[in-house]
Amino acid sequence: MKRIKLVEVRSELGAGTRGASLGIDALRIACLNKGSDYFRRYNSVAVPDLNHVLFEKNHFPFAKHIDAIYTVQKGVASAVEQTLRFGEFPLVLSGDHSSANATIAGIKAAYPQKTLGVIWIDAHADIHSPYTTPSGNVHGMPLAAALGEDNLPCQRQALDAETEFFWRRMQNLAEPGPKLLPEHLVYVAVRDTEEEEETLIERLGIKWIKLPEIQAKGTRQLAREIYEHLRYCDLVYISFDVDSLDSSFSKGTGTPVEEGLFLSEGENLCQDLLENERVVCFEMGEINPTLDNENTMAKNAFNILQKATAAIERRLRLEEVTGRS
Repeated sequence: MKRIKLVEVRSELGAGTRGASLGIDALRIACLNKGSDYFRRYNSVAVPDLNHVLFEKNHFPFAKHIDAIYTVQKGVASAVEQTLRFGEFPLVLSGDHSSANATIAGIKAAYPQKTLGVIWIDAHADIHSPYTTPSGNVHGMPLAAALGEDNLPCQRQALDAETEFFWRRMQNLAEPGPKLLPEHLVYVAVRDTEEEEETLIERLGIKWIKLPEIQAKGTRQLAREIYEHLRYCDLVYISFDVDSLDSSFSKGTGTPVEEGLFLSEGENLCQDLLENERVVCFEMGEINPTLDNENTMAKNAFNILQKATAAIERRLRLEEVTGRS
């Protein structure tokens, strides 16, 4: 059977709040406390992080630490690409969400001729560029990088040459040009956006499934509709930011937002989406145990991770039985 491989990315360089680098270890603690053997069952690779640069002066106000983030992302893209080339399923556990740009680049490097769809389960749209960002935090930019989008009609600030250099490098990570088309991106549970992002989402016509629709239709019907929308995509990548959960469950994340998914909705959504044979990668990120004195977020996230992984394994077994791979 095709094996799952954990790709651990402890970088938190893209986040505005410190502590996301500890998210994977918080998951491991939740696993131990539950008496699970989850982290013994799977091989893992840890991508080198450069979190030590957080102690150094930042030279990029509109894309903080983008030089170091670019180096980390090269490692992430390479690890994802190699995992896929070895015939394994990369399950990415990340610190901050900026790494998703590299995950997408790694998938495209492994399958350059295939069309990729992205399901983005998150409270945030993460589609700012250094030209539009209000914060300078790169975890708000991965989809703009993957789409090759600067959103210049909504430009707030001019960039210096060095920031622009690294931003172009990130947009062209692994291979030149956009990795993703707007019609192949689906937002789920996104609810905390800036005007620049909303303008861009409307201009690009990105499908946006908000909470009332999720609650009205249920996760199984929703999964069917999402895959119908992505019918022209050969491959699908699912990215799950734990702040997609309602803030009552997600204290332990850098930017919790009210009116999000309930735990059962998060679990069911991931399970239903992961049963599709086109899914080649799943990512979970933005757990920050320093904001959470009882490790509740990691416990909740670990339950979702276990159920998501079980869904992946069921599907991989089915593919083996039916001879598909």
